[in-house]
Amino acid sequence: MPQLILASSSPRRQLLLRAAGFEFESESPDVDETVIEGEDPERMVVRLAREKALAGATGAGRVVIGADTTVVLDGKILGKPEGESDAVEMLMSIGGRTHVVITGWALAQDARIVEDGFDTTLVVMRAVDREEAEAYAASGEPLDKAGAYALQGEGGRFVSSIGGSRSNVVGLPLKPVVGALRRAGIEPAR
Repeated sequence: MPQLILASSSPRRQLLLRAAGFEFESESPDVDETVIEGEDPERMVVRLAREKALAGATGAGRVVIGADTTVVLDGKILGKPEGESDAVEMLMSIGGRTHVVITGWALAQDARIVEDGFDTTLVVMRAVDREEAEAYAASGEPLDKAGAYALQGEGGRFVSSIGGSRSNVVGLPLKPVVGALRRAGIEPAR
């Protein structure tokens, strides 16, 4: 069986893939995640997922999954906050509103992309007051998350409803990724 690599250091992606029953190694690729001016969010996350997968696809027998997640509000990409104050402003901007979470994914095998795609989920947030946004930002949890919140953590308390894949919001849309892995000959260990 080919060796499965997750091209991500994200503990959330690792948990999702393990929960789906897969055995894998995790590597953190060095990929420039800068948004190209004028690039639409769907194209951006797939491009970055492909770059991450290819960065890890360095040897024969390796199947590599790359992924990238972003949050979009009013057509504007909200990446990871640049610090606590940026996290507070992001939370205030998405509070009481609906935003879109888009995760791109790519599967590389034998140093080439064999499959890729993206998933989209609508997330409705409850109103967030500045004091609770500041306390949450000070916890550190939102600082490495697109949109400045973690659905699976304390940030989940800000979410009113989800329209679509929960795993997509966490960072890895399992349904299409598991299907792609199976087509590549990788089955869950359990």
